[in-house]
Amino acid sequence: MCSRMFQLACVVPMLFFACLGTAQAGAPPDQRPDILILMPDQWRGDCLSVLDHPAVRTPELDKLARQGTLFRRAYATVPSCIPARYAMLTGLFPQTSGVVGYRGGIPITVPTKPQILRDAGYSTALVGRNMHQSVGAEALGYQWNIGGSTHVTGDDYDQALLKAAPDTDGIKALVSSMGLSYNHWQAAPWPLADELHPTTWVAQQALTVVQQTSANEPLFLTASFYAPHPPLFPPPRYFDAYLEKELPEPARGDWVDWDEITPKGSHGGSRVLLEGQRLRNAQAGYFGLIEQLDDEFAPLVAAFQARSEKAGRPWVIVFTSDHGEMLGDHGYFRKCEPYEGSANIPMMIVGSPELRFRAGQRSFQPVALEDLLPTLTELAGIETPEVDGVSLVPVLRGEEEEVRPWLHFEHSPIYSQPQGFHALTDGRMKYIWRPANGTEQLFDLDTDPLEERDLSAEPASRDQLQRWRRLMIERLAPRPEGFSDGQQLIPGRPYPPVQASVTRG
Repeated sequence: MCSRMFQLACVVPMLFFACLGTAQAGAPPDQRPDILILMPDQWRGDCLSVLDHPAVRTPELDKLARQGTLFRRAYATVPSCIPARYAMLTGLFPQTSGVVGYRGGIPITVPTKPQILRDAGYSTALVGRNMHQSVGAEALGYQWNIGGSTHVTGDDYDQALLKAAPDTDGIKALVSSMGLSYNHWQAAPWPLADELHPTTWVAQQALTVVQQTSANEPLFLTASFYAPHPPLFPPPRYFDAYLEKELPEPARGDWVDWDEITPKGSHGGSRVLLEGQRLRNAQAGYFGLIEQLDDEFAPLVAAFQARSEKAGRPWVIVFTSDHGEMLGDHGYFRKCEPYEGSANIPMMIVGSPELRFRAGQRSFQPVALEDLLPTLTELAGIETPEVDGVSLVPVLRGEEEEVRPWLHFEHSPIYSQPQGFHALTDGRMKYIWRPANGTEQLFDLDTDPLEERDLSAEPASRDQLQRWRRLMIERLAPRPEGFSDGQQLIPGRPYPPVQASVTRG
């Protein structure tokens, strides 16, 4: 039942499985779909081989993309882990919830997606990386949690690693001994057996949940992975394979002052000039973790589909991430930026034939993590609470194309005051406003997907710029920070990560 080379105390999952009971003979098929969310951390939206990425190989995800809908313009409305997961859990935009930046300890006072599904009769499980909220998995609505976040001392994965390889002193000590960190670009091959790697362990534990839970109730399983978030330590065969490949150069915007970016980068910031072997190592570490994840997805997906089909129940698979990774683009590493590497995320939704999803669709509509809650509740036949997210079911079935006219995403300052931003996109154009100093940028994502040409100063784009500025003035007018008076944008206003109306837990 447990992973191949070392075992988590198997009595704990067995208690969970026993509580779910057994299927009743002759019971009519339950048509509420089983739901599997595959959720890695920090996966760029362009890192799929189905999108003709020049290096990355993702055959399993490519197959899923051909079976369902790939949302090419999906965004994290606050592209860092805590607020992005808050938005996904609640279906609320940051402008509604007040969670507009990176800060822990923020209470969730509305029903979450797993709570809603649990209360409707779903068995709910979270395996792997936690949801990064102020309360644990159970309070968020997951009836069971097998933790494997790689940065958490004493969680299930860390205990299992200590049991199998006590000389490591646990995952945090191992990462430190390798000269790696949880936020930087250094990379190295995983030094232990593949079976001990956190990605493999989480995939195996998720597979166990699929195989051992009773089919008597629909299953909502979130398989949450820490990769490809640093530490960048794929198993050697993945790391070495990418070091031998021709790897893409980072995007280089004509708007970047390259003389201000040091090769070393600041220890706590996001600006760094990655080039030469340092760049290749970082890419090999990042891309290697992605290919490893894709390989681990294959048996999990197959088992999940087989379980549902045996029970006569539909199934839904969602693949997405909380945010992306700049990976050297424009002299940035990490996230929290409005650019595609950071804010654009992969999102695909696939369903069994009974759900009548159209196969092989690619949508360029602006969508967000908030849209998953109403999408899944509609598919499950559950009343959807009042949320900002929009159900994507009509798009999945080819009945409608438009989701919304534009999407707003943002992040309060985290690395420096100028870093905070507000952005708008309709899936083609992207407008960015920096509230610290009033800087504007405008990009055409159709003709310039790498955002290397800023159109904001070009006379031919003046009308476009004014239109997007007017939309931003209207959008920010109700905000308590005072970014807009309804007539103009006002820079220099305080921009805390949580609006004053939201209290910390």
